[in-house]
Amino acid sequence: MDKVIFKLTSTEIGTLWGEYVHGSAVDVVNRYMFRIVEDENIKTLFDEAVKTYGKQKQQIATFLEKEGFPIPIGFNESDLLPGAKRLFSDSFCLQYLHIITLHGMLGHTTALSASVRKDLREFYDTCDNDGKTMYHKTIELLLEKGLYQRDPYFYPEETPEYVRGQKFLDGFFWNKRPISSTEMIALSFNMKKRILEKTLSIAFSQVAQQEDVRKFFMSTQEVSNDQIQALGNILRGDNLPVPTSWETEITTSTESPFSDKLMLYHIGFLMQASQAYHGTGLASAMRADLVAQYEKIILRNLMVTKEWFDLMTKHQWLEQPPLAPNRRMIQNV
Repeated sequence: MDKVIFKLTSTEIGTLWGEYVHGSAVDVVNRYMFRIVEDENIKTLFDEAVKTYGKQKQQIATFLEKEGFPIPIGFNESDLLPGAKRLFSDSFCLQYLHIITLHGMLGHTTALSASVRKDLREFYDTCDNDGKTMYHKTIELLLEKGLYQRDPYFYPEETPEYVRGQKFLDGFFWNKRPISSTEMIALSFNMKKRILEKTLSIAFSQVAQQEDVRKFFMSTQEVSNDQIQALGNILRGDNLPVPTSWETEITTSTESPFSDKLMLYHIGFLMQASQAYHGTGLASAMRADLVAQYEKIILRNLMVTKEWFDLMTKHQWLEQPPLAPNRRMIQNV
């Protein structure tokens, strides 16, 4: 009996569409960084990243075409402007590749969990394996170059204990408990992601050509900085180290290597992805001040995302994903 090939579901189409658009934006940045990086070991990783996405992009296009869906516009060489001066240092490029690889791994896992058809599951398995390989390679190179900042060390208690009473939840008084290791997971990851967003916002604000786009980057820079300071103060309150920033890894160039469309999309994508991680942090937080800080951050980011949406639609840069059939419109034909 021949195997039945099921049509891709709406969620499967959605994950493919998102992987194509998001991946093509990152691919343009990776191509630029491959051109400017001088360190041969870092350059090799970017070459591998570009080639890997090239294969994935072709496979995604094939899936969509077979289902009769148009290939997304996404981003391409037209968004990579030639002749611009160097904007980032080699070390920042490596840090960028590492953080973006983490994004990719989480995205592939989400896409896999939404996929049922076997060929699509196998595809995302391959993507996940590619991401894991790059994750290991970026960490090894960061460690080799002394660029990877480890999270704080905790010291073991003599015996495990149960939580006793309301004090475990308190966070606004002088005798609040120290932050827990489970809370540190999201806190550390959110700090590093905000640092990346701030650095890119500074760089993009230097080179953006449209005034309203430039002002938006200046605004997101301030938002990211405020949130880095707020989360950092929680760490300092427990005498824990704060991750180092990367602002000095940006040159003084004012020549843009990217289109305003790509830069604006990239920051918006990072901020939207951050909301999921902040939500995870909120769900894992049990100290009152940490809960309040995550709630404040999530609310502020929702407002910034609305500003981003308005700006993207104003310039007609926001590509529309596949929609459900409009039955009312069909019925009125």
